[in-house]
Amino acid sequence: MKLSADNCFFKTSSSINSLQLRYSLSKMSQKFPEVQGGGSLIVAWQVRNKNVLVVGGGEVASGRILHALNADANVTVVCPSSGLNEEVAYRVAENQVSHIDRNFEPHDLDNADMVLCAIDDPEASTQVWKLCKERRIPANIADVPPECDFYFGSMHRDGPLQIMVSTNGNGPKLANIVRQKIASALPQNTGAAIENVGLLRKKLRAIAPDANEGPKRMKWMSNVCVSWSLEDLVAMTDKDMDGLLTHYQSGDVPSLQDIRAALS
Repeated sequence: MKLSADNCFFKTSSSINSLQLRYSLSKMSQKFPEVQGGGSLIVAWQVRNKNVLVVGGGEVASGRILHALNADANVTVVCPSSGLNEEVAYRVAENQVSHIDRNFEPHDLDNADMVLCAIDDPEASTQVWKLCKERRIPANIADVPPECDFYFGSMHRDGPLQIMVSTNGNGPKLANIVRQKIASALPQNTGAAIENVGLLRKKLRAIAPDANEGPKRMKWMSNVCVSWSLEDLVAMTDKDMDGLLTHYQSGDVPSLQDIRAALS
């Protein structure tokens, strides 16, 4: 078959367009972060006032219970009293958690928003997992990564500061080692500095509540965090905050020393 000049021109134009598209995509790929599959979606899951069911009462369960209580969840433990370790028994006695004194039954899931299973019975654990999947309840089955909607990483806590290290189920002990190294590198009183920044943000929102002020508030707060040392953020008093906030409208961020000199 003989090709016409028009056909040849069309094919040449298509080839050029294809090359231009590949070049453009190649340039864009250098602009945006590369996708790295195989990870987890790391989020700060809010379970405040949510119902968390813990199945089991041993050492692993005690850790799960503490994590849930630290997040202000309503925790229910289902486990025979004979299976409670000292810590879990203490939390039951102190009414920090509700206790169902028997083995797990399917209807225990009726009001559950999250399930944490920590028992030494693989068959029973899998049954809990299957029931949770049927009801679309997020669940973690201890030591069984394929039966987990989420993992518990190695945690560091300093007031409002929370740092989690996860190996995505590959090496829990290594996660602990990495977490310890990170924690040891943090300046002292980091948590206290963050608490003061939080108080300053609340005060700023009170004097500049307009939603249109959002970008300006964020920029000014960012400048405070960058300009002030952690030591100064820790030392900042309520009076210092009020003095600093008088400079918000101008966008200035004077030092703590300048603030105190002006107030004296």
